[in-house]
Amino acid sequence: MESPATTTIAHTNIRSETLPAATILVIDAHTELTIELEVLFSLHAIRTLAAQSPQAGLALLEREPVDLVVQDMNFSADTTSGEEGEALFRAIRERHPDLPVILLTAWTHLTSAVELVKAGAADYLAKPWDDNKLIATIENLLELGQANRELARRVGRDRRLRRELEQRFDLRGLVFADPATERVVSLACQVARAAVPVLISGANGTGKECIAQIVQANSSVKDGPFVTLNCGALPSELIEAELFGADAGAYTGASKAREGEFEAADGGTLFLDEIGNLPPVGQMKLLRVLETGKFSRLGSNRERQVSVRVISATNADLPAMIRDGRFREDLYYRLNVIQIHLPPLAERPADIVPLAEHFLPPGKQLSAQAHAALRAHAWPGNVRELKNSLQRAALLATGKQIEAADLGLPVASNAGTTPVDNEPDRATIEAALARAGGVIAQAAAELGFSRQALYRRMERLGIART
Repeated sequence: MESPATTTIAHTNIRSETLPAATILVIDAHTELTIELEVLFSLHAIRTLAAQSPQAGLALLEREPVDLVVQDMNFSADTTSGEEGEALFRAIRERHPDLPVILLTAWTHLTSAVELVKAGAADYLAKPWDDNKLIATIENLLELGQANRELARRVGRDRRLRRELEQRFDLRGLVFADPATERVVSLACQVARAAVPVLISGANGTGKECIAQIVQANSSVKDGPFVTLNCGALPSELIEAELFGADAGAYTGASKAREGEFEAADGGTLFLDEIGNLPPVGQMKLLRVLETGKFSRLGSNRERQVSVRVISATNADLPAMIRDGRFREDLYYRLNVIQIHLPPLAERPADIVPLAEHFLPPGKQLSAQAHAALRAHAWPGNVRELKNSLQRAALLATGKQIEAADLGLPVASNAGTTPVDNEPDRATIEAALARAGGVIAQAAAELGFSRQALYRRMERLGIART
């Protein structure tokens, strides 16, 4: 057996626009084959290391950072069993489980190569190989590896930030994993100590009240009451009485005096949901309370003084309502000292599966197909729709495992194509690509697809590769 050798080829001035700078280790006993690969890789600005034995290759891996391995299946003279290559592959996999390995094999060893692919090898190529196919395979693997490393770094950073938030603040058990939600939670915790009104905007069902509770839990009045009033759930003639209370006889049926939500929230927080539904008289009186801390009960001339932190929420376009004369501009600016916008669930895709698992009753679990269906759905009803879907699925599932069909989600289909159960539509894929900065591998991982499956889906939908 020849002595271990290491070769490095310098970069040429010919660069691939898509291949990142990388190092490939070629492990092959045939010097002429190694040189051929070194020349091919150098044309694509890839640094090449070469070893002529399994032992030398494994030693190099311990000393040098390598992005990918290309290895032969036989090393000893007159050996064709492929056992040496299989042993080398398994040694690499044991020591470097995430390192992609491409096998070079003769057709006589195709079966064993396929078995190794099933065991985790990235791909196999028959000798003599096709240069274009080899480079394309390497390009895909390097892009995927780079995306996975970046994704791992981001996931690690996000987990660290979540841990820091959980250690520093009371998050009221909020379940989240998406960076967009983490930013919202971080802002809520940051502004909690300031005794100023907060306006939380977002679509129905996104979890605005949960954010309000986090603000309350980390505020200077965290030990005070947290009172909620849905301004859209009451007739307009009753909202004023609900907010400020009423003396006996103030309206039909008011047989005795009652306190309003401002009095109930004294020393704590009043959360006004759907603030856009507040009628004009209520808007005027609310503005006065925010300015002075004083109000009168309905039917009374006696002023009362309270200390209340007001947090409001809306799914309405308040600036448009101001232009239409339906909402007071001065009240809007009073409520909107700090604004927190909670994005829809479709823009927080990493939250979907953790929330779904949180909503499952004990003893139930989601199948891989159910995970894919959850990620593919657009969730127009946001977290509320997700919770209802999981509660329904838990009742309908015959066993402990919930399948995609149990979720009852609509099937995505496109004209001129065969409908595919629970596949993401064009808007979902384009949104994932935008979040991934156009990196196919990263978008595919988010959507639960392989890279090749995402390419096929993009082609069917007419989405151009960027």
